[in-house]
Amino acid sequence: MNFPQVLLIAGWVALSASAALAADQPIAVKAGSEQASSTADKNAIASAMSAAPKKVAAAATIVAIGANGKMRILRKGNNGFTCMPDNPTTPGPDPMCMDKAALEWAEAWMSHKPPTVGKIGFMYMLAGGTDASNVDPYAKKPTAGNHWVKTGPHVMIVGAGSRFYEMYPNHAQPDTAVPYVMWHGTPYQHLMIPVK
Repeated sequence: MNFPQVLLIAGWVALSASAALAADQPIAVKAGSEQASSTADKNAIASAMSAAPKKVAAAATIVAIGANGKMRILRKGNNGFTCMPDNPTTPGPDPMCMDKAALEWAEAWMSHKPPTVGKIGFMYMLAGGTDASNVDPYAKKPTAGNHWVKTGPHVMIVGAGSRFYEMYPNHAQPDTAVPYVMWHGTPYQHLMIPVK
């Protein structure tokens, strides 16, 4: 297996985070949350599991944003991945599944705090990702200058140092059919890798 294939398998973190976490609320998962029992929770679990490969999703913790804006556990997992369902307030599908480092990166982004550079995380968005600005991590809608892009199924690598991202295309209006850097030059830059 070569390096690009490893990256493709490993990294699905960033664009989905922008959609599912558009409320700009900090994540606060309560350790004692009850397991999902309602139909809505079961649907949310199915949505969240669509973000990652079946074996990853089957053992992942599933969380959702509660009415209070905080995360609540729908199902506890044991593989170190956390999956979130589609955000119904965004235009496209955006369930995501991330490892611990990617979750920390997403929390930093949502809190407008710098993420830890060098703590590399991986995120899956295999159901696709909500369209977003390629240059502004906090853009809520397309404008003339924020280079809105459409994304399909992809994986992301977050938290790497700037030298890593310099190896990939980082144009404001990228070709989304090949790997590219989203939010280049910001603390939240990350590698987007399309998956077909």
